[in-house]
Amino acid sequence: MIIGNLYLILASGEINGTGFWLIDKIYNESQIKENKNLLECHRKELIAEASARDILFAINFNLNNLIKDLKKEGFNIEKPPKGISFSLPLNVLEDIFDFWLETYKNKNSWQTSLGLLKIKKRISLSSIIKSKGIKNHVKDLAFIIEKLHTYRPNTPEKYKNKDPMWK
Repeated sequence: MIIGNLYLILASGEINGTGFWLIDKIYNESQIKENKNLLECHRKELIAEASARDILFAINFNLNNLIKDLKKEGFNIEKPPKGISFSLPLNVLEDIFDFWLETYKNKNSWQTSLGLLKIKKRISLSSIIKSKGIKNHVKDLAFIIEKLHTYRPNTPEKYKNKDPMWK
């Protein structure tokens, strides 16, 4: 295992004509240039190994929650050959990436945000936000985390049930 600094990236790529987003860690900038599947790097942050691991965990947890919610509501989120579906727009990924990167800098906010993210996996944070059960910075963080899960596609393209051949 390499100890030291590395880059946390948000990049776009393509494999066999299918686009994808990639949020990952790399050990040097040349890995971006040498990877023929990557098209453009949208975020690149120099960060320590342990920090990158923690932040990637939170980002992936957040994305999994969002995609699970979208699928549960019937939206078609295609599974790319690698990384994250282009069904999610860049600004959504940037917001999630930036939030978790920034929140990691404050350990109290980080722990609180992770706890709220775990709650979000089971229930909406909206009712908790409206209640008087949480206050101040916790309420602010809950609002941000809930907002990071609000993306819905503009087009109502949902899973289509195929009609049976015979009735």
